[in-house]
Amino acid sequence: MESNFVDYVKIYCRSGKGGKGSMHLRHVKYNPNGGPDGGDGGRGGNIYLRGNHNYWTLLHLRYQRHIYAEHGGNGGKDKCHGTDGKDIYIDVPCGTVVYDAETGKYVCDVTYDGQVVMLLKGGRGGLGNFQFRSATNQAPRYAQPGEPMEEMTVILELKLLADVGLVGFPNAGKSTLVSSLSNARPKIANYPFTTMEPSLGIVAYHDNKSFVMADIPGIIEGASEGKGLGLRFLRHIERNSLLLFMVPGDTDDIKREYDILLNELQQFNPEMLDKHRVLAITKCDLLDEELIEMLKETLPTDLPVVFISAVTGFGLNELKDVLWRELNAESNKLQTIMAEDTLVHRDKDFASFAQEMSEEGEDDIIYLDDDEIEDIDDEFVEQ
Repeated sequence: MESNFVDYVKIYCRSGKGGKGSMHLRHVKYNPNGGPDGGDGGRGGNIYLRGNHNYWTLLHLRYQRHIYAEHGGNGGKDKCHGTDGKDIYIDVPCGTVVYDAETGKYVCDVTYDGQVVMLLKGGRGGLGNFQFRSATNQAPRYAQPGEPMEEMTVILELKLLADVGLVGFPNAGKSTLVSSLSNARPKIANYPFTTMEPSLGIVAYHDNKSFVMADIPGIIEGASEGKGLGLRFLRHIERNSLLLFMVPGDTDDIKREYDILLNELQQFNPEMLDKHRVLAITKCDLLDEELIEMLKETLPTDLPVVFISAVTGFGLNELKDVLWRELNAESNKLQTIMAEDTLVHRDKDFASFAQEMSEEGEDDIIYLDDDEIEDIDDEFVEQ
């Protein structure tokens, strides 16, 4: 059975070439020396990528191997301008990353709905001979050809955008948790690799708040080296704000299993360890209170730990509280970093620049404080 989840496609794209300018001399009755009247060629069509939240896979592009934009029309007599080539917009799901297939170089990223990114620019139309007339050259007999098109074979790679990404071995209870907290209905069964493709669920919280949870196929030891399904889907975890590690309570060594998962993420992309993490001990309906207290003493202390049972609902409200708190902490962390970067740039960089200019004897420097800069910004906005 063919999967409906497609997160990788390769497409050859080509923009339109510019139309040729016209070399035409006007000859009409009563005006045999009308002069040059050749029109300009039209612009070739551009190719754009456009974020569309109605798509969540690249399935609609799976069999579209070639995408061509329209060429620009040639210029004509009587200074007629050639038609511009029609632009092409490729709708992709939010979270799509584009690479050059030949070099592997990063090209662009589409992250939000409605975002438009130019992928390839169409060739500019050539100028007709009317544009080259002058007092010393009143009958130019030449025109420009249109500029050539651009072409590239691109790889579109989807990385799911979600607030919380689930990380765990097969049958850790990830799909059961998503189905319990949201309206998503992933396949659930008692054999490994039940989840063959990622799925998203919206988790409702208090006061009409919500967050998105991503169910990622199970990871096994060696996934970062290509074993199992992990290598194909590990990249989806890169775009998650928070990682929820899930380890069954009946596992022989919970800490060892958590360390294996952590190591696989580190081997794949060390930057993943900078994300906030929460550890959920699942299937706690199989444990009694005494055993849970004993397990608490053996678990990692550098991250929040929650005991849950998705089947009975035990600990799910506490889990949502912890996830919401950690998501807000992550958001505040990013805002703090951005604010610090702005302050460092304004205070240190500008101060050092001003000092250098003063030492060089530049007396015409105007110094503005933050309030004056904001006033200038407001004036530009009003204009």
